[in-house]
Amino acid sequence: MNDRKVPHLFVATGATKWGDPKNFPWTMGWQPNYQTEAKIYATYLLKSKPNAKVGILYQNDDYGKDYVKGFKDGLGDKAAKMIVMEQSYEVTDPTVDSQIVALKGSKADTFFNVTTPKFAAQAIRKSAEIGWKPLHILNNVSISVKSVLEPAGLKNSEGLISTNYGKDPSDPRWAKDPGMLQFFAFMKKYYPEGNITDPLNAYGYSVTMTLIQVFKQCGNDLSRENVIRQAANLKNLELPLSLPGIKINTSPTDFYPIESEQLMRFQGGTWALFGDILRAESK
Repeated sequence: MNDRKVPHLFVATGATKWGDPKNFPWTMGWQPNYQTEAKIYATYLLKSKPNAKVGILYQNDDYGKDYVKGFKDGLGDKAAKMIVMEQSYEVTDPTVDSQIVALKGSKADTFFNVTTPKFAAQAIRKSAEIGWKPLHILNNVSISVKSVLEPAGLKNSEGLISTNYGKDPSDPRWAKDPGMLQFFAFMKKYYPEGNITDPLNAYGYSVTMTLIQVFKQCGNDLSRENVIRQAANLKNLELPLSLPGIKINTSPTDFYPIESEQLMRFQGGTWALFGDILRAESK
């Protein structure tokens, strides 16, 4: 895509490699990248539990390592003391049970769970089975109630900490929100058979609203060069489905559109937002 100079916009992943304008000037991500998210957890931990003993479970690939790097960068010079064990797993592993047992044995009182949905559910369930009850931080990749927390057991999931940057269409608190009503109307008109509570539909809608803004800024010049130029010139863009206070900003040297999130805690069968909007930048 870059060799052919094709605008490659808003790639649907949090990998930091999608925000490298020096080497890939035609490619840009969209959602908060994994290092940004991990730094936000580190910021929270340094304030709320500065003497934490942290155990980390992560997928042994770029996805998992991105999170671990961001977390360590966020903890700074306290990382070596606070992190007492790191356990990795392969995507081909049948379970992560042995890793959870090892993490409990490390005496960690805080668990940073960097896993995809299948393994996240296993980790939550196994922790409960062996009576390990740390402060449990779960990456945003695996926050789905239907595909992760219900299989893990909703009671086992109580107290989980994660982050979000968008309004959840299944959350009653947004039922009468103007931005959510706009989304519901769009779905009814253009995709009536679609599930309006599916967060992926909301994700696609928000990415498209971002692209619409890029085209608006292009005016009558829809050349490839101007499209990427405008994508790299978004200023304080607030989307209908973004959480209040979450704004999109880009520049020719910053290809990470969203770098803020809000913490949330799973309680009573739903995610509850808390605290201020937190911002972190990737290196």
